Amino acid sequence: MTPEGQPERTSPTGKPMVRATPRDVVHIRLGSFALVAIIGVGVLGLVAGIKWLAVVMAVLGVIAIVDICLAIRRQSRAPRDTTTEAG
Repeated sequence: MTPEGQPERTSPTGKPMVRATPRDVVHIRLGSFALVAIIGVGVLGLVAGIKWLAVVMAVLGVIAIVDICLAIRRQSRAPRDTTTEAG
């Protein structure tokens, strides 16, 4: 998002410029989708009484959360002056 009153920056080809890298965006989006699936399978494992499945899903959930947090951290640490093409 651009500050109030400032136009959005665009590349010479006309694409919007953003601070997030495509890798960070992919990590955040795929990680969130994976997290939803992991929670679903983990709950099903608990309901079915398969405790090892719930434990495995809990470990995978923690890994997904850490990956998302690292991607957000990389995105926020990007220098303010540098932007890349979106898409």
